[in-house]
Amino acid sequence: MMLKGRVPLALLAALAVASCGLHPLYGGGSSGTVATTLRSVQVGPIEGQVGWLVRNALVDRLGESGSAAAQYRLEVRLDDNITGFGIRGDRAVTRERRTLRARYQLVSLATGNVVLDATAGSDAGIDVVSSEYATVAAEQTAAERLADVVADQIVARLGVYAARTAPRP
Repeated sequence: MMLKGRVPLALLAALAVASCGLHPLYGGGSSGTVATTLRSVQVGPIEGQVGWLVRNALVDRLGESGSAAAQYRLEVRLDDNITGFGIRGDRAVTRERRTLRARYQLVSLATGNVVLDATAGSDAGIDVVSSEYATVAAEQTAAERLADVVADQIVARLGVYAARTAPRP
């Protein structure tokens, strides 16, 4: 008996969401507009070791890179900082924050115009321990995680751009 009251409510909620204009970002799957546009983005080289990590993450996330004719070039500049902020009485750092910020521009290859100019970033805390090797390993792990987070943010923003600029059927 309680199920009868929930079915019309669920149906009403589904109709309300459908009528508000929301649609899936990756509608159409791998042949959809967003996925096709993302595959047409070539990623330029990015300086440094963390740049290499970010570039590889971007290429992985953009899909079958090279399978579509390049329409856009993604240019990324990184700002990678490690700041010590937990300081003991003997002035030894006990905690660090690694911050990775990316300014990226999507350039149309047809016109040479910048069609999207945005930023992405994240940070991670690192415990500084007595073993220098462990601290360096923690800094490297933080760089790998931050590269993934920043790449995810960039690809999500590119997906939104592709959905908003796609021609309407």
